[in-house]
Amino acid sequence: MAEPLIDDERDATDERDAAREGAAEGAVAAACAVAGDSGDCGEYDSDLNCLMANATRGHRVLLASLLGEIDLYPGQERVMGALWDNGPQSQNCLARIVGIDVSTMTKTLQRLERSGFVSRRPDPANRRISIVDITPRGHALRPEVDRVLAEMHRRMTEGLTAEQTEELATLLSVVRGNLCRAERGVEGPGSPPFGVARTG
Repeated sequence: MAEPLIDDERDATDERDAAREGAAEGAVAAACAVAGDSGDCGEYDSDLNCLMANATRGHRVLLASLLGEIDLYPGQERVMGALWDNGPQSQNCLARIVGIDVSTMTKTLQRLERSGFVSRRPDPANRRISIVDITPRGHALRPEVDRVLAEMHRRMTEGLTAEQTEELATLLSVVRGNLCRAERGVEGPGSPPFGVARTG
């Protein structure tokens, strides 16, 4: 007698999964429609600022879609990666490793803990400090995160040679360094002060 109920539950689960996948695909399609070949910057479509903004938006939406399939939000995979690579950490150390503020880390860990991927316990040496560790369920997630990141890499570099991919990574590292220096108000080699335009 229980068999129809099991089938009903299975059908409901399949419908939820299909709806989630459809919503994710719709979100990606919407982002790509906005940031498509024509861009959304008018006469500045080929401007580096527009290209960077559209690429960043497309990356964020696609990553959210793929991570959603394994019940993660963007950014959570970086926290899990930091724990896989470094072992149990205090929340403050984890925030420094990942490069986010402590309040954001607290919210991220609350979500991960509710999902059963991490656990927190007081530090025996200082009970005011929480030590974060990965649960067995969190460890089991690692192959799925690796799969998602590999798929992201594949989609981002489609049509590029290995040499072009390596050059892109190098150039983006330089751009990241420039932006981080600008954010801190630090001048780079040969750079004008932040906010001061070059002339000539």
